[in-house]
Amino acid sequence: MLQKASQFLRQANLIDGEWVQADSGATIDVVNPATGLKIGAVPKAGKAETRRAIEAAERAFLTFRKTSALERSKMLRRLHDAIMDNQDALAALLTMEQGKSLTEAKGEVGASAAYVLWFAEEARRTYGDVIPSPWPDRRILVNKEPVGVIAAITPWNFPSSMLARKIGPAIAAGCTAVVKPASQTPYSGLAWGALAEEVGIPKGVVNVVTGAAGEIGDELCTNPIVKKITFTGSTEVGKILIQKAASTVKKVSMELGGNAPFLVFDDADIDRAVEGAVTAKYRNSGQTCVCTNRFYVQAGVYDAFVEKLAAASKKLKVGPGVEDGVQQGPLIDDKAVEKVEELIADAAAKGGKVVTGGKRHELGGSFFQPTVIADATTKMRFAKEEIFGPVAPVFKFKTEEEAVALANDTEYGLACYFYTGDLGRAFRVMEGLKYGMVGVNEGLITTPEAPFGGVKESGLGREGGHQGIDDYLDTKYVCIGGLGL
Repeated sequence: MLQKASQFLRQANLIDGEWVQADSGATIDVVNPATGLKIGAVPKAGKAETRRAIEAAERAFLTFRKTSALERSKMLRRLHDAIMDNQDALAALLTMEQGKSLTEAKGEVGASAAYVLWFAEEARRTYGDVIPSPWPDRRILVNKEPVGVIAAITPWNFPSSMLARKIGPAIAAGCTAVVKPASQTPYSGLAWGALAEEVGIPKGVVNVVTGAAGEIGDELCTNPIVKKITFTGSTEVGKILIQKAASTVKKVSMELGGNAPFLVFDDADIDRAVEGAVTAKYRNSGQTCVCTNRFYVQAGVYDAFVEKLAAASKKLKVGPGVEDGVQQGPLIDDKAVEKVEELIADAAAKGGKVVTGGKRHELGGSFFQPTVIADATTKMRFAKEEIFGPVAPVFKFKTEEEAVALANDTEYGLACYFYTGDLGRAFRVMEGLKYGMVGVNEGLITTPEAPFGGVKESGLGREGGHQGIDDYLDTKYVCIGGLGL
């Protein structure tokens, strides 16, 4: 597997078209979560290296902003083709550092390519306006222009596709970028630098810096050259970045935490709901921001749903992502396992019933059993806290109004799901749920064509859809007078 991934295993930072080490020579070890073994090491860069990357991006922007939309579109199409040509190698690299199954990793790499292709098309559609003028001798134009240097900070759970949603629209708009991937999964981020080089994207347009999150983040947020911060990660960190970015009034896009509810009504197709529940809960071992955190099931079908969900959960194959048929890999590290154990212990102490799972997997390490907990209540910690693990707590409700109120009882508002066979109820509930994304009778709804993002404390801005390029563009109004008309 290492051999397959080795062509993209870059153990250096990409700054101004050069692969370099940290000034201090310090490194960060990268560990395979499935084996606990060291894969390699990446530079532990800080403020100075980040500043150089920002300055390189600024120099590149002076010329890159002048490239035509068609030219940038062609660059992104070449990048899409390079990703797909190397899908297996990139997936192997992703599985090795993150732990998800090869099937899921290939899916993520494919999604990355799909986002790049989408923004290759959107690059040519950043339309302006000619506005009817109230003055006879003036004309009014509205143009869209690239914001400038953008900074992208991405998480470990989707180390490839989260960058696709940021680098894609940045290049499409004519921006240049400084990227800071998560230290636990830096190789998939550095691979984007290698791919950009391979397809002829000019030096300095994409810079990738690994290292100390605090130092790098502070420089990205406070350096006035950076005009936009785009971040995917926790709400806690997002709030800090927003505060720091305020010092230079940067644009911010934040895709933050979630507490996704999954509602099942009496009139739902229970088998379909269970199938959707498994996808919405256990994808990436429950480590996604849109994973179901709370299942709310109407009293009439509660017992049947719990029984079927537990049976389906028990059948999931847990193991190293490289093994055939594996559906759930390890959690990212021991800290993640300990949090899951704390939440299960809290639920059990407050009357929750572990129907299946509930313990570390016999494989050891950070592998954990898919877990279903019945008799969940609002007093349990996971009613408010994001689980980020393979634990499915199931709450019971009686009325539609109660279900919507329970679903909305959180500061988060990223994704939600519900299952019903009643068309009227589908519209009532969809309109009643305060979330940025709603899946009706579907447990997996992300696609490049649609805007991804949340409301409330789940974030600002949208990624994907035609909206996904907006935050990388400034709107400029031009009034042309003295035309003698």
